[in-house]
Formats: sequence, structure tokens, C-alpha cells
Amino acid sequence: MVAKMTAALAVLLLGGCSAISTTPEGKSVELVTVNPPGNCKSLGDIVGSQGNWITGDYTSNKNLLIGARNDLRNQAAEMGGNYVWVQDSNNTNAWGSTGTTNTTVLGVVYRCE
Repeated sequence: MVAKMTAALAVLLLGGCSAISTTPEGKSVELVTVNPPGNCKSLGDIVGSQGNWITGDYTSNKNLLIGARNDLRNQAAEMGGNYVWVQDSNNTNAWGSTGTTNTTVLGVVYRCE
């Protein structure tokens, strides 16, 4: 029983080290920091995130940011969007942490022709 729990914890921690990957649909979503072109329809606000108080310390800052952006892309694709106007990003750290444990990216999803 203890061996199974240890193995499960190891998988959880190692899984926390890599960035969230993009889905095939998410790969086609463009992230930009400027206003969308005039031929776009807003589909709503979106929040992408990676990391938590358990895995955050074991995930590089680079992978936290890439994972949060990929999460944003994947969710935008699920909403039918192909363009995200990124408006803000934020790094947080959990109490007792040695660094960033979570990265969150905020934006607005658009469907552009």
C-alpha cells in the first residue's frame, strides 16, 4: 500500500514538472497583446493556469508560463476561438514556497475570420 502511494506521489510530482501541452485544436489559437482586428467576434473572458501548492515548487517558471498559455489556447479552442487577446498574467507563490507556484494568464477569446 505504501509503495503504491509513493509511486502515485512520484507520478504527480513528475507530472507537475512539465508544461501543459496543447491539443491539436489549441495549436491553431494565436495569442496576442494587441486589440483584435475588426473582423472578430468576442466569445468571452478566459483564464489559463498551471501550478498549485503541491506541484508548483517542482515546476520551472518557464514551464508554469508555457503551461498557462497552453491551457489558455486549449480552452479558447473549446470555445470556438482562434485568437486570444492576452490582457494580464500573474505569478503567485504559496505560503512557505521557495518561489513561484502558479502562473495565471487572463484574456479575451475571439473568433476571427
